[in-house]
Amino acid sequence: MKLALNLLWFIFGGGIFAAALWLIAGGVLALTVVGLPFAVAAFRIAGFAAFPFGRRLVDAELMGEQTLPGTGLVNLLWAVLAGVWLAIAHVLAGLACLTSLIGIPFGLAHFKLAAICFAPLGKRTVPSEVAEALERARADRIVGGNGR
Repeated sequence: MKLALNLLWFIFGGGIFAAALWLIAGGVLALTVVGLPFAVAAFRIAGFAAFPFGRRLVDAELMGEQTLPGTGLVNLLWAVLAGVWLAIAHVLAGLACLTSLIGIPFGLAHFKLAAICFAPLGKRTVPSEVAEALERARADRIVGGNGR
């Protein structure tokens, strides 16, 4: 089912355009030294934008990876300069997709991409099952765990 949804999304739901725009943004950002971290994040999100079904973006810290110092501040800068506009575009595309029953999953995928537009740095793409397990493990650590 995930494969079928991903193929339909890529061709009809806007996946090819979303991925292309994220790739173009990454290419432009890669032209500057300051934009390199954003370019890497944009390329990572382009792959996710092309085929979002069955996968999720999670914080790299959940996977035990170290993030660069200042990632939160840089994400804030990104959100103000570019994230808001990208999120608006994904929300509008999502609302357009929601006008038909067939487009509902595609609209939800656009909403998922809109949420990522605000903090793209420090994210990793993982299968949905892995994301759920990571979040469960994090919740267990927060509440003291129960022997796991």
